Formats: sequence, structure tokens, C-alpha cells
Amino acid sequence: MSVSRRQFLASAAVAAALPARSLLQAADPIVRNGKPYMKLSLAAYSFNKYLPSNRAPSKTPPRMTLEQFVDYCASLDLEGTELTSYYFPKDVTPASLNALKAQTHRLGLDISGTSIGNDFCLVDGPERDAQLKLCRDWIDHSAALGAPVIRIFAGKIAKGDTEAKAVERCVAGIEQSLEYAAEKGVALALENHGGITATPAQLLGIVKAVKPSPWFGINFDSGNFRTPDPYSDLEQIAPYAINAQVKVSVSHGEKEKKQPADFGRIVEILKAAKYRGYLALEYEEPEDPWETIPGLLKTLRGLIG
Repeated sequence: MSVSRRQFLASAAVAAALPARSLLQAADPIVRNGKPYMKLSLAAYSFNKYLPSNRAPSKTPPRMTLEQFVDYCASLDLEGTELTSYYFPKDVTPASLNALKAQTHRLGLDISGTSIGNDFCLVDGPERDAQLKLCRDWIDHSAALGAPVIRIFAGKIAKGDTEAKAVERCVAGIEQSLEYAAEKGVALALENHGGITATPAQLLGIVKAVKPSPWFGINFDSGNFRTPDPYSDLEQIAPYAINAQVKVSVSHGEKEKKQPADFGRIVEILKAAKYRGYLALEYEEPEDPWETIPGLLKTLRGLIG
């Protein structure tokens, strides 16, 4: 099936799931004042193999703590640090959040955002309730940390389910979470992360279905569209971005090998959309991150300047 036909069908599936209200009050691209402006951050996920995870036991002893990751970000003269939820203790306490907040402040770092691995496509029941609670908890944690945004996922289609139903539940989950996020002053950024957000048509269909809110937008991920022309896809979502991350590789198709990303082109796409905010490097390559990340950030620094 061609990409254009797949995107058409994806759009049709999304449209079928939307109430008339959503179609009439769709979100518009973000209007930004001033020139494009970007600051650099580093996602903790860049050290996924080396940080202790609260999701599954590590196969090897951790080589880094979250506090050491924050120190590392400061050593690179970054403006921000992105603290992924996976590397916090299972039982997050106000004291631990305050300690991280104090550490980042002393080091002159913003906490550019946090992220969770939620699934809003689940049917009503205890599992879905747990996902909604996860989001609420991290809205609270982010507010306590002073983090302005959380990267969220849409979720995946359950076996035997339809995309239209999954989209409907996803939209409902986002809207329910947004009510709480708005109260706490934390934005939710929906990432293009495969599944029902694998194409611009699918992602934008969901974004336009959610009741417009200044606390909602897209997390622009430069490496997650696996289509013949991922850069064209990124151009379509950039106007809706409230957070952005860049990866080292892109894929020109589901079964195609990864290719080195064109950092210059990615930055220009964001500039064309007049994006103002953080650009977080999320490093997922097999090479040693300690050796590779500094050079990548130097390149990005030159491009955003």
C-alpha cells in the first residue's frame, strides 16, 4: 500500500472516531511571536542502558544515577535537562523531587520537561485507570519540579480492536488528563511514536480531535516517522510543536535501514515553523554516549545559533 493511500485511510479512521464538535473546533497551528529561538537539552533516555529503571530489572548494574545525569548535562553547558520518568524511584517523594529541583537550580539548568510511557488506548477498567493515574501523578511531579511539559504517548491498538475505537479512547484520555494538567500549569505534548501516531495524518487527526487547549500540542520527534519522506512529514507537524527532540538517525520506510539524520534540515524545519523552545537530543545509537554526545551537541549548537 502506498504511503499516501495509507495516510488517507488513517485520516478516515480518525475522522470516523471524532465527534462533530472536534471537527468544528480543531486545533490551529501555534502562533508564535518573534524569531525562531531554540535552547538545548538532553533526554535522560540517552543513557537508558546505564540508568536504573523502574520499569524492569536492569541486566547490568547501573553506571549512572539521575543526579549524575543532571551533573553531566551541566558539564556540557546545556540550558536544560529532560528527566524521563523511567529513572525515578517507583515511590517518588516530595523530598526527592525538591532535591532534584535544588540541584538543577544550583547548576543553572532548567528541567526542560519530563516524559511518561502511557497508553490511552486501553478500554475502560483498572488498567486504563492506572494509565490515567500515571499521567496525573506525573503532572503533579512535573509541577513540583517546575517542568513545563510532559511528553506523552497515544498508545497502541489492542488485539481485536479497531483504530477508530483506539483513537476515540486516546482522545478521551488526553482530554481527561488535560483538565488536570491545566489546573497544575503543565502542558502535555503528544509524540509521534508509531502505532496510531505513525503518520502525520494520524497524529494530526488526534491533535485536531482534542478540544483546543493552550496546554496541549505535539512533541516533535525527528526520528520516529518511518516513511519514504520523513522530513516532509516533520514539516507537517512542526507548526503544532510545543516540545522538540532530535535523534541521530532517520528511517525512510518501515523496513529500511536507518540513515544519518540531517541535523541542519531538521533545525531549518523547526525554524520555518518559528519554533521557540527546547530542542532535546535523545541519543539511541549503539556507540558510547559519553564519547559521542558532546560532538553532537556542538553541531546542534552551531545550527540553532
